[in-house]
Amino acid sequence: MAKKESLGRGLGALLSDQRATPGPVSSGGQPSPAVKSELVKEIPLAEIAPNPQQPRSKFDEASLAELSESIKHLGIIQPITVRSVGKGQYQIISGERRYRASKMLGHDTIPAYVREANDNDSLLMALIENIQRTDLDAIEVALSYQRLVDELHLTQEEISEKVGKKRSTVANYLRLIKLPEEIQLAIREQLISMGHARALINVSGVTQQVSIAKKIVDQDLSVRQVEELVKSLNKPKAEKPQPGDEGEDKLSELFFKLAEEAERCFSGKVNIKRGANGGAKLTVELKTDDDIRSATQRLSALLSDKPA
Repeated sequence: MAKKESLGRGLGALLSDQRATPGPVSSGGQPSPAVKSELVKEIPLAEIAPNPQQPRSKFDEASLAELSESIKHLGIIQPITVRSVGKGQYQIISGERRYRASKMLGHDTIPAYVREANDNDSLLMALIENIQRTDLDAIEVALSYQRLVDELHLTQEEISEKVGKKRSTVANYLRLIKLPEEIQLAIREQLISMGHARALINVSGVTQQVSIAKKIVDQDLSVRQVEELVKSLNKPKAEKPQPGDEGEDKLSELFFKLAEEAERCFSGKVNIKRGANGGAKLTVELKTDDDIRSATQRLSALLSDKPA
């Protein structure tokens, strides 16, 4: 259980049992005198390769430039974490931004923890490290959770324990992946928040989901407004009165009376249909010209109050 709890606190906690006490690193990429731990090595950048299973799919250039400037003046405060892949080569487990920023500065080496890890261990640590970051967008987090499910076969409960999040939180992120690509992109571009997305999940139909998403962006709708909109859409519509309902029988009597009188007047087949909003639609079938002439004479007589 202690191991699971440490996972929930991020990769730093995973390393706490190794008794490593790294200190800051000089701006030139060399460890400062305070770094005594034998776990930290200065590794040539040329011997390090990014992890192809890296959960982070995009790196903001402006953010990397800021990090590079910070490293230039303060050095690398926290070494990256790598694993040996043989023949003097290493693969990044966590810290690819620091690795990229150091390359931008033209450094030859970078301080790193070297860990023994197989592919699954490496992926697990990389995913958990990234999930704990605050600068990941909701879709990146969701995809990381999904990879834990698909590639490491973890249940939502196991993921919850390892990342230190509620199971419901994990479930909500995983549901984001079911949203249309247009909405996922809007989330990644921070046009729509996680709260908006959670409300959209409850909308049935892709077309309607995308339509509401556009309204969120165009009209700057709040999460509360979207929740109310979705609630109104999901509200059951009032059922139309069915034959036999109270009030229907009374109207039916009027319909029958109207049909009876119409048949007497037109001497033809009469159809009567109730309108959706009340009232009625009456149609008369007159098969021959004689029927039409007879109906005309009867109507003329009725309108003039003369017997037919």
